[in-house]
Amino acid sequence: MLWPPSSTAAGVIPNQIWRLLGLWFGSGLDEGSDLLMWVKAVATAILAGVIAQILVQPPGALASVPWGLRYGAVVAGLAAFMASRRSIFAGVVCGEAAMLAGKWWLG
Repeated sequence: MLWPPSSTAAGVIPNQIWRLLGLWFGSGLDEGSDLLMWVKAVATAILAGVIAQILVQPPGALASVPWGLRYGAVVAGLAAFMASRRSIFAGVVCGEAAMLAGKWWLG
């Protein structure tokens, strides 16, 4: 059934216009420009803030994870970040993998 749209479609459709506009406007920007360097710095700062908040005041089921495991996962993610030539993706994936493996190990 195509109508009414599902909640997924209702969430995706309004956002696609902004993604397309961003792609259109951003295609001519230099990757080393001051504007994009600032955007990258802001995105990194937001990610760091979210990680710090999760460490200090873990929400929901994460509160049952011991603090040592949470901090260990951050150290593993930071090590992967530095080893992969500062890839945020590699750091986040490694940190999540360390957290999941540690939680599985502890039961």
